[in-house]
Amino acid sequence: MSNMSQSESMSCKIEWVVPANVVSSNACSSINEGINEGILLRTFLRDVIGISKKSLADIKFKGGKILVNQKEVTVRTTIFSGDRVEVYVPPEPKNESLRPECIPLDIHYEDDHLLVINKPQGMPTIPSREHPSRTLANAVMGYYESHHIPFTFHAVNRLDRDTSGLLVVAKHGLAHDQLSKGQRAGKLKRYYLALAEGFVQPREGTIHAPIKRRPSSIIERMVAADGQEAITHYKVINDNQAYSEVEINLETGRTHQIRVHFAHLGHPLLGDDLYGGSIELLARQALHCQRVELIHPFTGKHLHFSAPLPKDLIEVKDKLIK
Repeated sequence: MSNMSQSESMSCKIEWVVPANVVSSNACSSINEGINEGILLRTFLRDVIGISKKSLADIKFKGGKILVNQKEVTVRTTIFSGDRVEVYVPPEPKNESLRPECIPLDIHYEDDHLLVINKPQGMPTIPSREHPSRTLANAVMGYYESHHIPFTFHAVNRLDRDTSGLLVVAKHGLAHDQLSKGQRAGKLKRYYLALAEGFVQPREGTIHAPIKRRPSSIIERMVAADGQEAITHYKVINDNQAYSEVEINLETGRTHQIRVHFAHLGHPLLGDDLYGGSIELLARQALHCQRVELIHPFTGKHLHFSAPLPKDLIEVKDKLIK
């Protein structure tokens, strides 16, 4: 392999070995055991790996490159089983509207493609008119700047400002595309812990209720027949007559989904005054993303992460549910 320039050495490399069951037949491609007729590199990257046409264009025209067996090639190259394919993701331009800020991050995992961060309550995920700075995005950009990481902020999932817990950030656009696809396919799962008001019944179930924005508000959401599909799985793990500790798994990821669904059941989250919860004992919604499980989009490894409940939720839980 030829020596790379400084900008290329700062870019991100992804590599695969072409498996033996990937072949092509004239203009068509298929997957057949034991045959090694070759496959177009473009077909391999788009149909087998799942890289979008836009991502391939970005690699080609924005400073990336593709190598097969250490030689730079075009996507029209035919490849064979055992060939080593390397994709260099180009550096991304700075987002001038997203200012880097030096804010400590609780990073639970990092590699060349993604971060898993434990976000504190009170920190928005991205800037808004009301919160233009001190967001997770500002903090990540500050981290990238100090560590010479040439990418911008790509949140795979978001947490509300006053929801704490684990959040996945893709380091580059290609990783974001692959992680987002994985999330839709159930390869990225998020598990939350919540304190709901009242005695939730049944103790285990699925809430299947579409959600849309309330017409009179730019923030509040509501259950409505013409809303977007929203599915929440839950299990009560501890309770009394007044409060329920609930473990929740999201199948979809609508804005305020858990908060809206439990308010719809008549059991708003403790501290969630937007949806009817009491703030007498807690000044933010009692909601924490405690576990994330994902299949890494480039290595195929199963990764598991957990974040303990923050102090404020431990204290109120111990006080309310013995």
